[in-house]
Amino acid sequence: MLVIGVTAFATKIYFDVKGSVDKTYETVERQETGAGRDGKVNLNNKESFSILLMGVDTGDLGRTDTGRSDAIMVATVSPEDNKTQVVSIPRDTYMEIVGYGTFDKVNHAYAFGGPAMSMDSLEKYLDIPIDHYAAINLKGIQDLVNAVGGVTVNNDLAFTIDGIPFDIGQIELDGEEALAFVRMRYDDPRGDYGRQERQRIVIQGIMQKLISINSMTKYQSILDAISDNMKTDMDFATMQTIALDYRDAFSTIQMDQLQGEGFMQEGVSYQRVSDEELARVQAELKDQMNLQ
Repeated sequence: MLVIGVTAFATKIYFDVKGSVDKTYETVERQETGAGRDGKVNLNNKESFSILLMGVDTGDLGRTDTGRSDAIMVATVSPEDNKTQVVSIPRDTYMEIVGYGTFDKVNHAYAFGGPAMSMDSLEKYLDIPIDHYAAINLKGIQDLVNAVGGVTVNNDLAFTIDGIPFDIGQIELDGEEALAFVRMRYDDPRGDYGRQERQRIVIQGIMQKLISINSMTKYQSILDAISDNMKTDMDFATMQTIALDYRDAFSTIQMDQLQGEGFMQEGVSYQRVSDEELARVQAELKDQMNLQ
C-alpha cells in the first residue's frame, strides 16, 4: 500500500510538472551570429551552457502588450566548476540589435523581435553562445515569491515605495513586497544599477527556495506561478536533464554587473560600456563556459 501510494504521488508530480512545463514552452528561430562553440550545446554530455533570463514589463501596472525586457541577466552554468555565474546587463546598454539593422537599447530587442532577437543581440555582443532563454512577466515574480513562501534578502538602502517601507538589513518579502523592491530606482543614488542589484538578490532568494527540499510541499503553487507567467525554449526533457545532472552547479551562484556610463543621443539616454569592461565580462563568461 505504501509503495503504491508513493508511486501514485510521484506519478502525479511528474505529470503535473510536465503539463506546466509544456504550457511555458515556446520555440525560437535564431540567426547565426558566429559566437562561441560549434553547434548546439549537448546537455547529455554535461557541457556548460548559458541562459538568458528576462523580466518583461508585461503584467506590470496592468500592461498586456509584448513589453520590453526591463530586467536582463545572462547566467552561465558550469557542472565542471559546480558554479553558476549571473551577470546583469543594464537595460539601456547601447548595442547592435541583430536582425533589426540598428543600434539601440538592449531592452528594445525584445519589443522589436521577442526572445530570439534578444538572444541573437546579446550573443553577438557578449561573444558567447546564448543557448536558452526564460522570460517571466513582472506579475510572475510576485506570484512566484508567494508560491515559495516568501524570500529573505539583505537590503543595503532604506526606502519606501508604493507605501511599503524597506529597512536596511535582512528582511522578509512576500510577493507584493518583492515586486515593489525590484521596481524601485528613482530613490536610489545608483539609479538602475541599484535596481539591478535588488533584482539579482531576489532571483537568488527564489533559486535558494526552489532547490530546497521544502519547495516540494509547495510544488503545485510554484508550477501554477511558472506556467501562467513564464515562456522558455526549454522543453520538459531539457529541464529534466538540467534538474537531474546540473543540480550541483546551482549550489554556488556568483553575481556580477556589466558597468556602463550614461550618455544622451537625440534626446534619449543610453549606457555605453567601455571596451575594457566588455572584454572583462566576455572573458569571465567564456571562462565559465570553458570556451577559452
